[in-house]
Amino acid sequence: MRILVVTSQFPIAGEPTRGRPIHQTLTELSRLATVRVLSPVARYPRWARPRSYLFRAPDAGQSASGCDAVHVTYLALPMLSRPFNGWLCGRALRAEARAFAPDVILSYWLYPDASGARRVARELGVPLIAGARGSDIRVRDAISRRLTATVVRSADRLLVVSADLGRLAVTDYGADPARVRVIPNGCDAATFHLQDRAQARALLDVAPDTRLVLYVGRLVAEKGLRELVAAMRALRGSHPGAELVMVGDGPLREEFAAAANDPLNRLRLAGAQPAGTVASWMAACDLLALPSYSEGHPNVLVEALACGRPVVSTPVGGVPEVVDESCAILVPPRDSSALADALARMLGRSWDENLLSRRFSRSWAEVAGETLTACNEALSMHRSGSQE
Repeated sequence: MRILVVTSQFPIAGEPTRGRPIHQTLTELSRLATVRVLSPVARYPRWARPRSYLFRAPDAGQSASGCDAVHVTYLALPMLSRPFNGWLCGRALRAEARAFAPDVILSYWLYPDASGARRVARELGVPLIAGARGSDIRVRDAISRRLTATVVRSADRLLVVSADLGRLAVTDYGADPARVRVIPNGCDAATFHLQDRAQARALLDVAPDTRLVLYVGRLVAEKGLRELVAAMRALRGSHPGAELVMVGDGPLREEFAAAANDPLNRLRLAGAQPAGTVASWMAACDLLALPSYSEGHPNVLVEALACGRPVVSTPVGGVPEVVDESCAILVPPRDSSALADALARMLGRSWDENLLSRRFSRSWAEVAGETLTACNEALSMHRSGSQE
């Protein structure tokens, strides 16, 4: 089968770890089918570039390992071009898509990526499989919701990473339940596994007696990071040796860099790191914190557990499908006091790291196999003319 993948959630010069779960899925899918990735990149004029957008021009010679990938760009303007970004994205994809001649198009990120892919799929007469990751289906503005709903309702298959997102697609967007497939993320056990904490701390220059709280992900407000910094400051009384390390990059980088200059915050910014270094930080930490306002299926929780580390998070999206009281404490989002209390309780408990590390054994090869099954289902339905 020839699968054309359309997704902006893919490594690029400005964000080399962007879309890591998708990249891992596609690397394995490339072993099962002929896969080509087209990654559309919105290109904003310098004067109109959003603060949250870490743009670096795509390198034509750069290809993410394990995948045949090409970046294409289209011109966009904040807010103004939003209703047209799906059309602009589709126009940018058209030539490469025709040259590849796919059997199906698989697109991760509903708007504008899957919207543009939908236009191309119609032109080529092939089925569209759309993948929702979380925030792409939890959209707030009316224009994006309407455009997203069109993709959700018309896709031959809709892949979601959690049952929670599947329910949302059906109840809020009118998705056909028969076409929805829940395919949770996997975990790279060769990278994320039990390691010696003392060795990891020596490698990363962390004192042996530090109570280390770790965050891994984008530095954005929606991850509850301001509340996390406030909670860590409140924790000083009961755990004076506690320290917060943030691994990642994003629009709040400068704000947290300033906060890190205050020794009372005990905050350390490690920047974006490759998977192997992330695994070392997980081995070094006492717990992982993810106090998000919303989530899809946060892979960082799966990886932390695989490394034998408990988590403090919030009961949003697919988080309760990943963790329970045997490995986590969940607190209401946007509540720094409750978060501080949970961190203190977590640091005061002993955890069986071997037991935690055995909670998940799902591989990316399994994810790729289930994705290929969904592609085959969509192709068979398309060829038979069935509307289910």
